[in-house]
Amino acid sequence: MNATRKKLRVLIVDDSAFMRKVLHGIIAADPEMEVVGNAKDGREAISMAESLKPDVITMDINMPHMDGLQATEHIMSQNPRPIVVVSSESREGAASTLIALELGAIDFVSKPSGGIDLDMKSVADDLNRKLRMAAKVRVIRTAARPKPHVEGAHHSPGRVEAPTEGSDGHIGGRFPIVVIAASTGGPATVMRLAAAFPADFPAAVVLVQHMPPNFTSQYALQLADVTEIKVKEAEANEPLRQSTLYVCPGSHHLRISSSGRIVLEDGPRISGYRPCADVTMETAASWAGTMTVGIVLTGMGNDASRGAQAIRAAGGIVIAQDEATSIIFGMPAEAIKTGAVNQVLPLDQIFSSTDKHVREITRSSQAMLR
Repeated sequence: MNATRKKLRVLIVDDSAFMRKVLHGIIAADPEMEVVGNAKDGREAISMAESLKPDVITMDINMPHMDGLQATEHIMSQNPRPIVVVSSESREGAASTLIALELGAIDFVSKPSGGIDLDMKSVADDLNRKLRMAAKVRVIRTAARPKPHVEGAHHSPGRVEAPTEGSDGHIGGRFPIVVIAASTGGPATVMRLAAAFPADFPAAVVLVQHMPPNFTSQYALQLADVTEIKVKEAEANEPLRQSTLYVCPGSHHLRISSSGRIVLEDGPRISGYRPCADVTMETAASWAGTMTVGIVLTGMGNDASRGAQAIRAAGGIVIAQDEATSIIFGMPAEAIKTGAVNQVLPLDQIFSSTDKHVREITRSSQAMLR
């Protein structure tokens, strides 16, 4: 006899009665879910999260009395529940959504710009898929955002000096490159990893984070606030430079050319992804060879698996985040299955291992030039 499958219990938080109705309709139409409550502001969200103990919460950001950021911070520090942010696609909405992810929200769905019933239904499948996924996440009590670094003068993303090609002290004008791949859970995870990079890090760092196009430029700005390394959204045809972290635009795939320049392609999804980390990793390995380091962080799916194999085949190093510190252990697990991963590490050990590898590469290449 088959037991009735328990439905996922969802709490909707939004100050708009119309939007609550639309979300209720979308969620209730899914046979695997049910709406157990509707909150119109952050204070109600906190109270209902505690009393109803939902499996997952949809969280609006801009609300009266207490906004979604305050509510997310309180819930994740006092009564952790999986949260999916449902927010505006505007620049302000993107900034607030990224902060919510830093505070512990699992994922986000952008409200259509029109906000009307038909537009919202266009994201129904995405919303319900992310709610089901978020409900499976083992949430932890956390509300700590990385503190902005204050040492030295504050730098601005995009202020990158033009490099003098071939004068970097490395073989053939090449130097180490670190490619970071992340998806679900990545924004907060990368923020914590990036905070450890020093201003003089002797490698180029390229981040491929699965994120909508209008979010990556804002994300680059927020990353720059927590790290000493230069941060910028990558631009077409610019040469790679050490001590710089490039954020791949969400609208493009990023390749590394044979001359060490960034190539941006706005073609179709590759293996279901745009941007696709495999593309960046494979071309980075072709350019840097043994001086390539790949880092595979939290995320759903198998992006970075082919890239990890390419880096390992070129003699580079691949590090995967461990299951205990991953919000979603999909991408790291798939990379590990290929046999291409050299180390599986908790998040707080990934930078030190990366730094060790990069500095060993740097010393070895400089010694060969003497």
